[in-house]
Amino acid sequence: IYACIGIHPHEAKDVPVDYLDILRDLSKHKKVVAIGEIGLDYSYDKDNKEKQIKYFTKQLDLAIKYNLPVIIHTRDSIQDTFDAIKDRKLTGIIHCFSGSIEMAREFIKKGFLLGIGGVLTFKNSKLHEVIENIDITNLVLETDSPFLTPEPFRGKQNNPSNVYYVAKKIAEIKKMTTQEVIDITAKNVSKIFDI
Repeated sequence: IYACIGIHPHEAKDVPVDYLDILRDLSKHKKVVAIGEIGLDYSYDKDNKEKQIKYFTKQLDLAIKYNLPVIIHTRDSIQDTFDAIKDRKLTGIIHCFSGSIEMAREFIKKGFLLGIGGVLTFKNSKLHEVIENIDITNLVLETDSPFLTPEPFRGKQNNPSNVYYVAKKIAEIKKMTTQEVIDITAKNVSKIFDI
C-alpha cells in the first residue's frame, strides 16, 4: 500500500497554519509516492478561488522540491489548473479527467496521465472521443470510490473492484482485450509513481 498526501480543494477554507510543515515531513516517507489529491474545484465554493489557487500552487512547488508526481483534482476549473502547472516541471495524473480532447493533449504534453473512472461508462459521457484519440500509454484507471460508480452499478456506492468495468469500457473503445488494458495501465501507474 502506498500513500498520496495533500490538501484537497474542498478543504481550502480549513487548512492548518503548519500544513506545509506537515506535508514536508510526510513526503519524506518511503511509502509516499505523490502529492495529491490537490487542485481546484469551483463547482461548490466559488468564493475561495484565491485560497484554492494559493494552496494548490504551494503544494505543486512542494512536489517539485521533493521530486514527487501530483494527483490533480480539477472541476469547473480546468483552465486555471492548466495555468498553474504550465510553467512548472511536474508529472502526475489528472484525476477523473473530464475535459476536451484539446485539454487532454495539453496535459499529456506536460507529462501528465489522464485518470479515467466510471464516468466513461455513462450513456451521456463525452469521454469516448478522448479515449479514441489518446494513446493508452497516457491513461490510468481509477474508481473515485465511493463516487462515480460505473454502469451497470450506477446509483450504488462505488468500490475499487468496479475499476474492472472502466477497463472493460476502454477495451471496447480501443478494440483491445480487457487484460491488455489492465496490463498497460498498471505499467503506467508503476512508472508514474516509480513503484
